[in-house]
Amino acid sequence: GAGIPVPAGATTVDASGKWITPGIIASFSRVGLVEVPAEDSTNDTSAGGSKFSVALDASKSFNPAATPIDVTRIEGVTRVIVAPNASSSLFAGRGFAADTSGDLRTSMTAPRLFQFMVLGESGAGRSGGSRDSAWRYLNGALLDARTFPARYLTHDLGDSLRRADAEALQPVIRGEMPLVIQANRASDLLEIVRFKEANQRLNIVIVGAVEGWMVAEDLAEAGIPVIVDPFNNLPASFEKLGATMHNAERLIEAGVQTAFMHFEDDGHQARLVLQSAGIAVANGVDFDDAMMAITSVPASIFGLSDLGSLAPGNRADLVIWDGDPLEVMTTTEAVYIDGVEQSLESRQTKLRDRYLNADLTEKPAAFER
Repeated sequence: GAGIPVPAGATTVDASGKWITPGIIASFSRVGLVEVPAEDSTNDTSAGGSKFSVALDASKSFNPAATPIDVTRIEGVTRVIVAPNASSSLFAGRGFAADTSGDLRTSMTAPRLFQFMVLGESGAGRSGGSRDSAWRYLNGALLDARTFPARYLTHDLGDSLRRADAEALQPVIRGEMPLVIQANRASDLLEIVRFKEANQRLNIVIVGAVEGWMVAEDLAEAGIPVIVDPFNNLPASFEKLGATMHNAERLIEAGVQTAFMHFEDDGHQARLVLQSAGIAVANGVDFDDAMMAITSVPASIFGLSDLGSLAPGNRADLVIWDGDPLEVMTTTEAVYIDGVEQSLESRQTKLRDRYLNADLTEKPAAFER
């Protein structure tokens, strides 16, 4: 800002002609839960063999030193919202927010921030084969949580949940913890709207919402936020037949609180949230709305009130860019997390620097042919 007194001893950075934005927030990812997807020993995104679901806590599996963390940070993403993946149950467990500093001790921003579950095609497949069975399971889970611990004290196993899972669902039924639901088909989204009307205390967020534009007014009236990928524009499954590049534009125009994310390879490519936002702008979304969809909106959705904007009292997450952040050729010149300048080095940049101008006059014997 102009006319702000500078404290004695403060470091001054000349950002003349540069862009300065809040740190980018990747609103739905699996960064830090997986290193090599095909190698089970490095993949903690799901727990198919566990007897627990709701009670699972993904923050216990987070590795701030995972190589995708550095790759994500140097692209201007300072915070990641991380969700576990559903396996044998509708419920995947509790997700969290973390910064991308890579600090093993202080990276965790908010553990046990939300509960993640799946409906639609994925939910039907995990609950007996139909959407109706998925809803029966979900309503049974709510009943188990609401009657906890009484029914379990009488050795009643509950309609859907084990004791530990019913206990873990308590913050959700009280509206203290967001329930993030993956769904895409318009009819599934309408069922979630009706579910919200019948359970007013629930704080519901929808992730996916590929056909959200078809029921945008209903979502807006119900006050249900969505997290979408503006690049998700192909009818990749029967629940995505209404996919369109204008989904984000129509949702925002209808008044739906909309955040952006890049869903494909979300354990390694969360940084592409910036490209998704750029694609949204190219297809009708206002630039300011797109920037808010990757900063202040995800912060608001998840109750991270001190993140997502440059304001007095907020955490000092900010990025200095050499141009428009939504242009693919733009690069970061500085990244700050909690006011501390971060390294712009990653394993990829080290390999680049090592081999880009390598001296090939003396090759190792294995290279001689």
